Amino acid sequence: MVDDITKMRNIGISAHIDSGKTTLTERILFYCQKIHAIHEVRGKDGVGATMDSMELERERGITIASAATNVTWKDTDINIIDTPGHVDFTIEVERALRVLDGAVLVLCSVGGVQSQSITVDRQLKRYNVPRIAFVNKSDRTGANPYKVCDQLKEKLNLNSCMMQVPIGLEEKLEGMVDLVTMKAMYFDGNDGETLRIEEIPAHLVDEANERREIMLDTVSMFSDDLMEKMMEGDDIPEEMINEAIRKGTLSLELCPVYLGSAYKNKGIQPLLDAVLKYLPCPTDVENRALDLDKDEEEVVLPSDPTKPTVALAFKLEDGQYGQLTYIRIYQGILKKGTDLYNVRMKRKFKVGRLVRMHSNTMEDINEARCGDIVALFGIDCASGDTFCDPSLNLSMTSMYVPNAVISLSITPKDKSASDKMAKALNRFTKEDPTFRTHVDPESNETIISGMGELHLEVYIERMKREYKAEVETGAPRVAYREAISSSADFNYTHKKQTGGSGQYGRVAGFMEVLEVGEDGKDYEFVDMIKGGSIPNEYIPSCDKGFQEAMKKGSLIGAPVVGVKMTINDGQYHTVDSSDQAFQTAALGAFREAYNKAKPVILEPIMKVSVEGPSEFQGNIFGSINQRRGMIIGSTEEGNNCVVDAEVPLSEMFGYSTVLRSSTQGKAEFTMEFAKYGKVPQGVSEELIKAYQEERKAANK
Repeated sequence: MVDDITKMRNIGISAHIDSGKTTLTERILFYCQKIHAIHEVRGKDGVGATMDSMELERERGITIASAATNVTWKDTDINIIDTPGHVDFTIEVERALRVLDGAVLVLCSVGGVQSQSITVDRQLKRYNVPRIAFVNKSDRTGANPYKVCDQLKEKLNLNSCMMQVPIGLEEKLEGMVDLVTMKAMYFDGNDGETLRIEEIPAHLVDEANERREIMLDTVSMFSDDLMEKMMEGDDIPEEMINEAIRKGTLSLELCPVYLGSAYKNKGIQPLLDAVLKYLPCPTDVENRALDLDKDEEEVVLPSDPTKPTVALAFKLEDGQYGQLTYIRIYQGILKKGTDLYNVRMKRKFKVGRLVRMHSNTMEDINEARCGDIVALFGIDCASGDTFCDPSLNLSMTSMYVPNAVISLSITPKDKSASDKMAKALNRFTKEDPTFRTHVDPESNETIISGMGELHLEVYIERMKREYKAEVETGAPRVAYREAISSSADFNYTHKKQTGGSGQYGRVAGFMEVLEVGEDGKDYEFVDMIKGGSIPNEYIPSCDKGFQEAMKKGSLIGAPVVGVKMTINDGQYHTVDSSDQAFQTAALGAFREAYNKAKPVILEPIMKVSVEGPSEFQGNIFGSINQRRGMIIGSTEEGNNCVVDAEVPLSEMFGYSTVLRSSTQGKAEFTMEFAKYGKVPQGVSEELIKAYQEERKAANK
């Protein structure tokens, strides 16, 4: 363990699908002498990449769960998290970024900035994570790192700057010129492990000088001394350039761009050096927590080992030895046998086994300090819990969890499968906040919800493999919503007289459309009661009643969104009014106004990006138009075209099969949730009819 906290880095490796994240991580492990042989992602040797430890990951050649490991490069400890690229596993990326200090954004030198790169970049910006870009696959035909660097500016709005010039490209990629040291680097040995430094090849000297000027121009914005030296035409010391690059990167105003080919073992060592030089150590990052004893006042957590401990549980995993909880320590030291306090559960627990992870293997340790990412065994908690010293009552802000967009019904085949299924669901919902499950009160079926078809497919497959639970699945269901399209008044009286005290409450006011903003808030309650026509203690009861009513709209029984409820009048009875009476009155008032406010059905609209050969562009357009899709734009790059569209999720089931057959298997697509949109009249009528028939059948 490194004693000096400045000699520690916590980085994530994130990118679009198939940009080579896991391959890159594999090379990093090899050069840091963590593994002794390199294995490929789609492992021909039957081993598969080290970080893809789940059997399913190896079969599909994709990363499903983010994996953590720890390596040492030039006496600096680096905690690395390899994250998935598929948008279905977006929560894995979210929770990794929540606890990381820096990131390496991997891009394909041919594909450039793709749809998922944009999503990842948005997540990095949400958590203010400084990043270095690595243009991978520079040995592929059509490789163009300069074009990718420009795309970072255009599409992601990053101040990207090339730090290297390639020596040869495509199959002629030999090495690169470092623009800071102005030396050429080559990678010798069977696995590129020997770094050879030479003078710049004669034919590249002019280009290197030109590119260095551009680099210095960009970097000088972060250092007055450097700018002065440039004006005076003096020699600029390397140290000064490095300091300016680091300053720009940490302030998120600069994105240094490196290039190489992980598969061909070129360019990895300079990238590791850049991680050490330019990405933040734990003391460079300001972390904040909320003090629950002082009305959630924000406090800064210094990376100080002498302070009381604060840590965040960001990921849970159920292994063969019980529950494993990944934590990031923000303050203090964590030792075996010490007591910690779970702030959410208000419960103390003792730290038993403390381990450092390496994909699916682990090493026992006795203590870990602030800035470290380690794991604890056998602790009852949920993802996002804060653990702190019993003397503190702090809570770390939780991570952003997107809403599920797709559901499936699952039915166990027999009693034994039913028990196993319950066990599996219990574990999966604890591990993954975007995977949800509930029992439909009308049909009594178990419904699972998630981020996409692949997401749910993987969980069903894991249920069968890891729990031997045989389940049958129903047709996928879309997470529809209902909303109002105009304002309406309500004035509703609830009165019920039975023997003894009755129930009485009158609620009046109006319902309006609420625009759902960036914060995702889709309900607002306004109290405009004057003169105590509804006593203060019953106001929250009205709010509760409205919220209860929003759980189920009257058109298709979907949740209602985008409503602002204002109460401005009412009446109560000194004996018969109660919390329950006003809740019921509000429920009735909501329904009365809802039917007058012209309700509509909303459906999830997905942002779909299809990539394939230009010759099939017409077929791609056709396949989108047939699915009520709206094409937003298409770009052609070489022989490839990228089509961006917005398509309703309900039309996207089975799309991959159609796309494959219409493009000879050469096109691929990614999709992520974009927004909710109004359902066309014809579709709306069909949905209402189906819902009414379903209810009739359930009532028989």
